[in-house]
Amino acid sequence: MSWFKSGDPDLPVSVENVTRLDGRVPLQNAIPLGLQHVLAMFLANVAPMLIVASAAGLDSAETARLIQTTLLVAGVASIVQLYPVWRVGSGLPVIMGISFTFVPILSFIAQEYDYATVIGAILVGGIIEGTLGLFARYWKKLISPIVSSCVVTAIGFSLFEVGANYFGGGQGAPDFGSAQNWIVGSITLIVAMLFQVFGKGFIKQISILMGLVVGYIVSLFFGMVDLSVFSDPTSYAISLPQIMPFIPKFNISAIISVTLIFLVSLTETFGDTTAVAESGLHRDLTTRELGGSICADGYCSAISSFFGCMPVTSFSQNVGLVAMTGIVNRFTLLMGALILVLASFFNIISTFFNTLPNCVLGGCTLLMFGQILITGIEMISKCGFTKRNSLIAALSLIIGMGFTLTPDLFAIFPEIIQNIFAQNVVAIVFVISIVLNLVLPENIEDTFNDDLFKEEREQEEGLGGVIISDEEKELKQD
Repeated sequence: MSWFKSGDPDLPVSVENVTRLDGRVPLQNAIPLGLQHVLAMFLANVAPMLIVASAAGLDSAETARLIQTTLLVAGVASIVQLYPVWRVGSGLPVIMGISFTFVPILSFIAQEYDYATVIGAILVGGIIEGTLGLFARYWKKLISPIVSSCVVTAIGFSLFEVGANYFGGGQGAPDFGSAQNWIVGSITLIVAMLFQVFGKGFIKQISILMGLVVGYIVSLFFGMVDLSVFSDPTSYAISLPQIMPFIPKFNISAIISVTLIFLVSLTETFGDTTAVAESGLHRDLTTRELGGSICADGYCSAISSFFGCMPVTSFSQNVGLVAMTGIVNRFTLLMGALILVLASFFNIISTFFNTLPNCVLGGCTLLMFGQILITGIEMISKCGFTKRNSLIAALSLIIGMGFTLTPDLFAIFPEIIQNIFAQNVVAIVFVISIVLNLVLPENIEDTFNDDLFKEEREQEEGLGGVIISDEEKELKQD
């Protein structure tokens, strides 16, 4: 593994290499371009940990430490994805971060059991997903584009309630839905939206961060930020991540639930790496790259659990950044990954995010969650609205969203089934779409038309002994 050498030893160090997968880029260009990737994913990387830590009832010190560790985990996982170790990693320009996909199920497990049970489920589920990546060539055809599209759409829907709760100030908060929360959350959302709509280039990519900054400043005027934490000298210290801050507990219901979501994360990674190969490198994704990306997804998530963190996955916003800018150089993205690693050692960063009011987080995440939903709809559209695709999307989404809105439907099932599916729209959509994709015939449109017009075609071909003229056929249709 050689991080600082180009694929072509004769290729000179040049800024033009940013559009090549390999090749050195001058540091004065590579660092700001790498930082751009960090800014595009920074909040999305931290927010899931904030949400799950809150659901688990962790204190401010534990939450701050885990927020800091998320930066280290994301940086290391990105490095592995960029520069594979053995068969782990794709070698594609992909940035990794803490996954929003796991927020609903991990929040539920944290509240139902405890955070140690969350860590145990992540450890087992990560190992299972990573191992599946080693055998990608055997199951690749099962995850069709329409299955991936339905799953991403379901993720968007599943996160809406989470975003709304934080917009109101956090579920169970004494001031939930207060005028202050409405005002600050709305300002945050509007600012992020304005930068997204009217911003250009780099400014457009940091629209979420700009919304966070403005929302945070407004919340200061409302007295919603506890500034006393900054008077603690430890807030400015440099610290090392803690290994095994939580001793894993293993609960079979939690493990099965989280493993199913790891399979969902697998489909997301499948879609992200395919998009990078097609839009950035203008070629198809290879089976080796797919398997490597899944291995990195799973095994790096298992390693993340040793630091008390949530699973990691490929970040779609960074995939979009690659597609928009055409910057696919691995060395450039490596600079961004190293920035994440370095930032993880400075306490002030995690301290700041721990003071972030819930309504500000809600204003930012609403826009991100909405974008996930739209991405899923766009993916379904790209698959084509054939009768087969429409049936898979319609049935999987209506069953997934409808049944989880009425969880009492699962009362007749064993507790383990209820824990997995009763409040997990993504798991239901994944299972239903996979089953439908396997059982529905590929030529469903042809079969439908054959049955409808069988008699007419037989008559036209003379099989019934009668040949109908064009005029007679028109009269018959009328």
